Amino acid sequence: MPVISLTTDFGDLYPAAMKAVILGINPEVRIVDITHSIRRAGIREGAFALYSLVPYFPAKSVHVGVVDPGVGTSRRALAVKAGSKGEEQFFVGPDNGLLIPAARRLGEMEVYEIINRDLMLKSGISATFHGRDIFAPVGAHLSKGFPIEDVGKKVSDFVDLNFGKFGIDGPFLMGEVVFSDSFGNVITNIPEDLVLGLCTFGSKVEVNGRRVPFVRTYGLAEKGQPLTLIGSYGFLEIAINKGNAALQFGLKGGDQVAIKVL
Repeated sequence: MPVISLTTDFGDLYPAAMKAVILGINPEVRIVDITHSIRRAGIREGAFALYSLVPYFPAKSVHVGVVDPGVGTSRRALAVKAGSKGEEQFFVGPDNGLLIPAARRLGEMEVYEIINRDLMLKSGISATFHGRDIFAPVGAHLSKGFPIEDVGKKVSDFVDLNFGKFGIDGPFLMGEVVFSDSFGNVITNIPEDLVLGLCTFGSKVEVNGRRVPFVRTYGLAEKGQPLTLIGSYGFLEIAINKGNAALQFGLKGGDQVAIKVL
């Protein structure tokens, strides 16, 4: 059974319209909601959500991502094929960098501008809801085996995106926040190997002036106490056991972080 995932900042109502369009084209597809709770216009957060999960999807999966503050402007619509031969996955969404980190994680990419109007919603294209009118139907057609080469022309000047700079500066781990999950855990772009090269489990670090333990998992801190750890996606996280670190530390996507190893 083919799979289409959806990642948006839409909240409620609008994802249902996309699903209706998809099922009207391919009633056999299985739809997986990655999230519809991305911060409004949070392109980097949406990109990280996709990046985190694509390795766990089967070959031929189609990922429709719509975090699209440029909807209705001259920004392009893209379809991307990525991965080794026979294991490819597909991505559909706006040309604002949203799709690129996840696609690049799978390997070699081919990027196409969507211009084939036969694949779009037959009732017309609105200026404000390309998720329903362009991206959902194109994704549905790809899930049925439509050749990606026929969606439009191949392009190389797409908008790129990465998760920012990170590194070590003396005793500091330097990076930025890329995502805050529904638990309030703050996920940074600082990768596991960099962290473990500077500190060990059980050591202390300083986050925004607070001394925090670096531990293996959440339950090793007392209830309500802050901690840092390597999260399930291989990046340094700031958390509070049964609490909300994003609120307590005042951190959100794009914020710079400097974590001092004590």
